[in-house]
Amino acid sequence: MKPLFLFRPEPGWAVSAKSAEDMGLEVFGAPLFTIEPVEWRAPLPGDFDGLLVGSANVFRHGGPQLKKFDKLPVHVVGEATAAAARSAGFLIGRTGRGGLQSLVDQLGTRTLHLLRLAGEDRVTLRLPDTLSVDTTVLYRAVPQGLSDAAVANLQDGGVVALHSGSAAQRFKAECDTHDLDRAKIDLVVIGPRVAEMVGAGWRSIHIAEAPGDTELLALARSLCQTS
Repeated sequence: MKPLFLFRPEPGWAVSAKSAEDMGLEVFGAPLFTIEPVEWRAPLPGDFDGLLVGSANVFRHGGPQLKKFDKLPVHVVGEATAAAARSAGFLIGRTGRGGLQSLVDQLGTRTLHLLRLAGEDRVTLRLPDTLSVDTTVLYRAVPQGLSDAAVANLQDGGVVALHSGSAAQRFKAECDTHDLDRAKIDLVVIGPRVAEMVGAGWRSIHIAEAPGDTELLALARSLCQTS
């Protein structure tokens, strides 16, 4: 059985690692990013019809200013972000499935002015004519390098699970820095956009059926067992 490598930030890394270990997989790797808050000024809540949120990091790192918006419906990218929003005391408007662009397309059936709360590195959205979106940055991802242990373990290849486009770009750069052979590495990615961002030359690239940790790890397990 091939080993599985995980590189998403905490607290997601520990959650994914525990799930993968419960599946009987051997897990290596460590976060390639540390998430930290940035200073931000809250706009007037009354100017918006709702919030648009693509990551649970908004609720982990937004700070006390977030409370100014807890009367607005929050439109979130997926179930994990919805759970973080509820825990922070927010009401969910719509929960997406298939990425933030898909969620925006669904919301485009109404005329809305939304406040997007996001990180410095974020997906560029194509907005329907009915939507206007202002963006406020609440956090950033600070890059980390591959550990010596991860580099050594990857020399023989393995299966790498990538949860985001940022992780894909970072992992690709680290492979180039350490002269790792892409042809020995199988990638499991959370969506088509991530597959495009990671580039070519890998042993194989596989896209999860749905953009969730459960689906990604299920595909990774299959690949670890059969490769």
